[in-house]
Amino acid sequence: MFCDSCKYKNHKTFHSKKGKRVIDLHEIIGLVAAVFTTASFLPQVFKTYKTKDTSGLSLTMYIVFFTGVVLWSVYGIYINSLSVILANSITAILALYLIFLKLKYK
Repeated sequence: MFCDSCKYKNHKTFHSKKGKRVIDLHEIIGLVAAVFTTASFLPQVFKTYKTKDTSGLSLTMYIVFFTGVVLWSVYGIYINSLSVILANSITAILALYLIFLKLKYK
């Protein structure tokens, strides 16, 4: 069920029957978004792994991107946001793997 007592305007929080905060609606939306954005990397990872062709990958772009998602993960830790932490940590691992493949199959 929802509770309107949270400090944010229009912030809805799911609570268990015992009244404990379970997860808020914004975090659910964030988790769904995290699944989609992280999953969008999988076709590139699978294709690169299978073909071993990294000619279309920009090493500079992936290094900058990796740095960005690591910083997003740190930010997620500071704001205590599971969706930000999970999405960016998993994406960082995938980006790092693509960097590894790029260096391996130059």
